[in-house]
This record gives sequence, structure tokens and C-alpha cells, in this order.
Amino acid sequence: MPKASEVKKNAAIEHNGGVYIIKDIERSVPQGRAGGSLYRMRMYNVVTGQKVDETFKDVDMLNMADLIRRASMYSYLDGDEYVFMDNEDYTPYNINKESIADEVLFIDESTQGLQVILVDGNPVGIDLPSSVELDIVETDPSIKGASATSRTKPATLSTGLVVQVPEHISQGDRIKVNTEEKRFMSRADK
Repeated sequence: MPKASEVKKNAAIEHNGGVYIIKDIERSVPQGRAGGSLYRMRMYNVVTGQKVDETFKDVDMLNMADLIRRASMYSYLDGDEYVFMDNEDYTPYNINKESIADEVLFIDESTQGLQVILVDGNPVGIDLPSSVELDIVETDPSIKGASATSRTKPATLSTGLVVQVPEHISQGDRIKVNTEEKRFMSRADK
């Protein structure tokens, strides 16, 4: 059983009789307290999809839930569910659109390195790779002679995500995006 300070995003814990996936962690150090950081965790119940915000002391012990990560790829959208296919045995995994709303901004048919998170055999979420390659579908025209380190402009990607890109990047370019920070990294290799 790890302490609250050792738990990472996308981990699954057992809490209040349910299994929760941790989507976000904020660490705070209250003034005037002897030691002890507080960890505020935004969690989603894997069965009901209910959002819960809990605060734990850094020394609180948390029960990790059994979860399996399966290498998968995005297949298609079926109503309110995204369908992913296991890379090894081609098992389809249906995941509700709302439970992975933040992650789908980084997913298209070419996304590599996805993992579907299974708890007790049921798909409950996805793990993204650290970076993905996406196409720019809309941005201001590139400026000739603009350096790579100068000002930025907004660019809309094929998934609807909007990121800031250098001025020399143009519509139709394929770029690498950091999934953790939602920011431009570089042009993608062709």
C-alpha cells in the first residue's frame, strides 16, 4: 500500500467501497502546519463515472486496485462510446465518451502507444503516450523569415485541440504535441 504522496495520475485506488481512477493531483503545503503536504485528487468512479474530489495527507495509506493496461488502438466512434481494439487479440473495448473527454483530444486513427485500462476485465479509461502526432487543420498563414523561437499563434488540430505553435508552422503541417502539458513540441518527422 503506497502513501498518498507516492500515487501518480491514472492510478486506480480502492476508496469508500469503490474503484477510482485518479485523473488529477494537486499538491499543497498549508502554511503554519508542521510538515505534511496535502494531496487533492480528482477521481472518477470506474463503474458509475461519478467525479469525486478527495484530499489526503501525504502519509495516508491508499489501497491500489488491480488494473491491467492493454496496448490498443483507436478504432471508431459508436454513438456515445469510443471503441478501441486490443493490439494482440483484437478484443474491442467500448469506453464512454464522458469518461475520457480530455484524452480524446489527442486521439486519431494514427495514434500509436495507447493503452486501455481494465479493472476487473472492464475498460475504464485510457493511458496516452507522452506525445502524439496530429495534423494542423486551421491556423494563420506562416510568415516567411519567422524564426522558430519567436512569437506563437493558435493552431486547431485534426481532433479539435487548440495549441500555440511558432509562426513558421502552417496549415497542413504534422506536429508533435506533449499530452501532459497540451503544448507544441516540434514538427513531426515525415
